[in-house]
Amino acid sequence: MTTTTTTTATATATATAPLRGKVALVAGGTRGGGRGIAVELGAAGATVYVTGRSSRGGTGRFRPDRPETVEETAERVTAAGGLGIPVRVDHSSPDEVRALVARIDAEQSGRLDVLVNCVWGGDPLTDWDHPLWEQDLDTGLRLVRQAVETHVITSRFALPLMVARGSGLVVEVTDGNTARYRGSFFYDLAKSAVIRLAFAQAAELREHGVAAVALTPGFLRSEAMLDHFGVTEANWREAVAKDPHFAHSESPAYLGRAVAALAADPAVMAKSGRALATWSLYGEYGFTDADGTRPDFAAHWATALEPTLGPLGDPL
Repeated sequence: MTTTTTTTATATATATAPLRGKVALVAGGTRGGGRGIAVELGAAGATVYVTGRSSRGGTGRFRPDRPETVEETAERVTAAGGLGIPVRVDHSSPDEVRALVARIDAEQSGRLDVLVNCVWGGDPLTDWDHPLWEQDLDTGLRLVRQAVETHVITSRFALPLMVARGSGLVVEVTDGNTARYRGSFFYDLAKSAVIRLAFAQAAELREHGVAAVALTPGFLRSEAMLDHFGVTEANWREAVAKDPHFAHSESPAYLGRAVAALAADPAVMAKSGRALATWSLYGEYGFTDADGTRPDFAAHWATALEPTLGPLGDPL
């Protein structure tokens, strides 16, 4: 093979699998946005450690009402073109996270290129019907521990691998990228705090060449949301009759492709410390949703929701 042919083949491989050889950890990759991110990182060629508390073994299963598992997500990562490695981890346990990172360190020769903090687990805990003074305090504080402390614990043990290499990307997955109130006290506290986690990590990591951003999807068609409307990803548009705003929703793949694009961007440090959104990135990076569309929930909000709910607000 000539040098020209070799160079062309390498360039083609890089274009189709820009994250080949990269290692990612998606904490909270069992379902929803975490699953979409893990699979799309795999589609870009990455080796992805998929972690969460729901395993086929069933021991300590976090959501017995949901069928998704870390093993299923990892299989989808591999099927997409990467290598999925499932590990059952409770990210509220420092010992379990420490062991996870030690395993990544040993198996990948110290390499970790992408850390995605997507642990949530707040759906069964969120009280949408009562103000703070009428909510159960233990439940609310448990939501904060589950949705914020888990991110801190995971970064605490994973970041040294990135700092040692002098490169990497941390993505803190949140809901919304503005200061707008999110409808429930503890939910709002958790999602706002995650944005601050990205900002604080960016400040400390900048001198080490590691970027940190917060990232939000729009109206996400998670498995639970599809079940709520009684549809599947194949026929989701049938739910628009129940909620017209659902027409502007996006699949978890859209969020995943945003993360994959950020991870493949050699200039991602320029975005470090920012609160980003899928709708602010698709134009720059050119990705689409799984069905070829480019949902823009901010644009929809401006035309359909702002007259009654007010402006979405400026990004933090």
